[in-house]
Amino acid sequence: MHGYEMLQEVAARTHDLWRPSPGSLYPALQLLEDQGLVRSVAEDGRRRFELTDEGRSMAAGAFGGPAPWEKVVRTADQGAMALQSTLRQVAVAVDQVAEAGTAGQKARAEELLTGLRRQLYLLLADSPSGGVAD
Repeated sequence: MHGYEMLQEVAARTHDLWRPSPGSLYPALQLLEDQGLVRSVAEDGRRRFELTDEGRSMAAGAFGGPAPWEKVVRTADQGAMALQSTLRQVAVAVDQVAEAGTAGQKARAEELLTGLRRQLYLLLADSPSGGVAD
């Protein structure tokens, strides 16, 4: 895979809970290449990375259990994951209104979002546990 594809794959496998940055991925790939576990191949002017035989052997015995991305998802707060998923869907709708909406629709969307933000803060303020709702 190309580095960008790896970033997308990690995000997809963790439902966007883990989104490594290029600044963390590429040094890690360089270290793995220095150790002989991956090699980079130039393809269409871009670097593609692949496991070496030694890297495949190491990967086969490395986990002995769930993969790291599975651990991230399994230990995540499912309620928080659901909220984040809904927020991404709202962001798509906001992008569509911003791109194709009339001036009036954009203004109404801004009013709705402002009201929603206030309601969310009020939800936390009403919590008897000081912000940590059950």
